[in-house]
Amino acid sequence: MAMAARDHQTPTHGAGPREPASGRRQLVILGLLFLLPVLAAYLAYFFLPPEGRTNYGELIEQRDVSDFALTPLATAAGSVPEGASMATLSGRWVFVVAAPAACDERCRENLYNIRQVRLTTGENRDRIERLWIVTDERDPPAELLAEHDGLRLARADPRMFASTFPAGETGDAAAHIYLVDPLGHLMMRFPVDPDPSRMKKDISRLLKVSRIG
Repeated sequence: MAMAARDHQTPTHGAGPREPASGRRQLVILGLLFLLPVLAAYLAYFFLPPEGRTNYGELIEQRDVSDFALTPLATAAGSVPEGASMATLSGRWVFVVAAPAACDERCRENLYNIRQVRLTTGENRDRIERLWIVTDERDPPAELLAEHDGLRLARADPRMFASTFPAGETGDAAAHIYLVDPLGHLMMRFPVDPDPSRMKKDISRLLKVSRIG
């Protein structure tokens, strides 16, 4: 009788703790499968490059910027919606430019560069988003926006931008173009007054090795 009782109790005693552990393992596996394409792109591009190939943009410490808050520009076409953040643009590679609404010569050059680089990627251009973060309370000139169809617009505090998007040795975050990956990670900073043809090579290689975005 005692042996029968033990046999009856054994399945109940062993089944309980296994189920949550199994569920956690499944969540971890699903998370890894989701991250794998982007991780593979990083590894293939930055750590296993063919001999003699170097990236043009500076790979910076990878950080999650998906929660970076973006305020809409109510009167501007292309503005992000209310309550937006960088996560609103997730799923695509995002070129980020920051500058006041007046947009000086460097700002206009940066906007031109990201527009042209995107266009030259051909059929992959829909995998790329362009975001201008306006760092003051004014609205950009309508005639300037007309030159950049599809450009996304948002407003953010310049100090918050500088603390999230590091400028490196230049000390001027607004002088650079940044690249955010499809999972919302800031990954690259381009030099001041960049060479668009070399920018194109960087983004084209990333698009080639990445299966998402």
